[in-house]
Amino acid sequence: MQKQFNLRLLPSEAAHESSIRESIVTTAGIRISELTGYTILKRSIDARGKQARISMTVNAFINEPFLQRQLMQFQFNELRKTNKTAIIIGSGPAGLFAALKLIEHRIRPIILERGKEVRARRRDLAVLNKEGILNPESNYCFGEGGAGTYSDGKLYTRSTKRGNVSRILNLLVKFGADESILYEAHPHIGTNKLPHIITAIRKTILDCGGEFLFEKKVNSFMLESGLIKGVKTADGNSFEAGAFILATGHSARDIFQMLHQNKIQIEPKPFALGVRIEHPQILIDQIQYHCNPIAHINRDPYLPPASYSLVQQAEGRGIFSFCMCPGGIIAPASTNQGELVVNGWSPSKRNNPYANSGIVVTVEEKDFKSFEGFGALAGLHFQQSVEQKAFQAGGGKFVAPAQRMIDFVNGKISSSLPDCSYLPGIRSALLEEVLPPFIQRALTEGFKAFGKKMNGYYTNEAVILATESRSSSPVRIPRDGEALHHPQIRNLYPCGEGAGYAGGIVSAAMDGERVAEALASNILGS
Repeated sequence: MQKQFNLRLLPSEAAHESSIRESIVTTAGIRISELTGYTILKRSIDARGKQARISMTVNAFINEPFLQRQLMQFQFNELRKTNKTAIIIGSGPAGLFAALKLIEHRIRPIILERGKEVRARRRDLAVLNKEGILNPESNYCFGEGGAGTYSDGKLYTRSTKRGNVSRILNLLVKFGADESILYEAHPHIGTNKLPHIITAIRKTILDCGGEFLFEKKVNSFMLESGLIKGVKTADGNSFEAGAFILATGHSARDIFQMLHQNKIQIEPKPFALGVRIEHPQILIDQIQYHCNPIAHINRDPYLPPASYSLVQQAEGRGIFSFCMCPGGIIAPASTNQGELVVNGWSPSKRNNPYANSGIVVTVEEKDFKSFEGFGALAGLHFQQSVEQKAFQAGGGKFVAPAQRMIDFVNGKISSSLPDCSYLPGIRSALLEEVLPPFIQRALTEGFKAFGKKMNGYYTNEAVILATESRSSSPVRIPRDGEALHHPQIRNLYPCGEGAGYAGGIVSAAMDGERVAEALASNILGS
């Protein structure tokens, strides 16, 4: 028979199959010879007590043959003979998973990506980090895989009603992710592994007869009678198809501006803006795992670097941690010269000495009324103005203005700054001169409150960098009910983070699949 058991194990026990087997046998009250195998269904860390434990749900096979975990099966067949074609603009998670879903419906996807393929993109990132030289078409946001390729690979989402989370995770396993993402409470791939997965997805698309075209920046739409007949790219080429998926990400401001100029409906939407904060990882470990280095009690070697999730209300708005990266690195995520954006990521082992997180504040439409002359792009211009101030305060070459945490709260410029993972470098500055006053006030109250929730978090050992401004899009591109196409342009399907319908790899991937399903049903009669 098969039976599920909930186990609570020490980290050292959870790391060894023999200890897990012993725990199952003891819990089930059976002999060791009766247990033929087990699969892990869920695993999480419970660090609420002085001794962290691993909570694990397993499916045990007792007195019957053991069966390995059954992964989902997918059919991606060759489509060279089909005359059904759709163009996907953007190759982030939404665009890639939309392409895979189209292939399942026997529709040939043509992906137009403004940036470069992963390997060439990596060289541009090295130049940005070392020399402060930005390629506006190949950076942490633009290029093969989109921002998702360099967004740490965290796969947690609350958007279960928008699609099949398990399907997305199984697809990622098919393309090279570790099976542990199927059962971890907070699954994570790692920035170092994501490029290989993205490359494997591209290979499947090409093997099936799809097209993947790099350095094809779309700069105009060919509109006729309420439809898009084709698009033109910056290199002078044009591409036609029966339907178009717009999956350009939250940083493709030129796309928002092009829609606005063509009087294609877009809407301002609330978003979030703030800073990225970095602590020594050992400090976060001490707080979360109750370590005591004075008593020579360090993090259990079988526990991963600790993370945190913080939420607070202040100034009538929410302040929350976003994209927390244990053992991570802060990176320059700008897409234009003269604007400074920071983000964070972690490698799969999360073995860097720093822990960083975005700490952002909700921004409502009322907050950017001074930009209302820009219409639906008011929030975008508000966001951009803060990024420009941050660039100026850093002094150029994407050096980030920075301040120690307590100095920030007290409005005092930091006389010195701690070591930091941000490679272009940091420069001491008063961040109150960069951030809008309501953001600065909310963060001040938020940091004090976070220090009470996590004893030791509020410290001048932590450094704050400005600005974390791309956690979500300041624009929504509307869709028509369940048809999911644009209400004005019946064969244009906006999706993903850039369209305002997702917030992370998994939710963007699910939205891409959902839009591809609607396209197949509505336009191509699949």
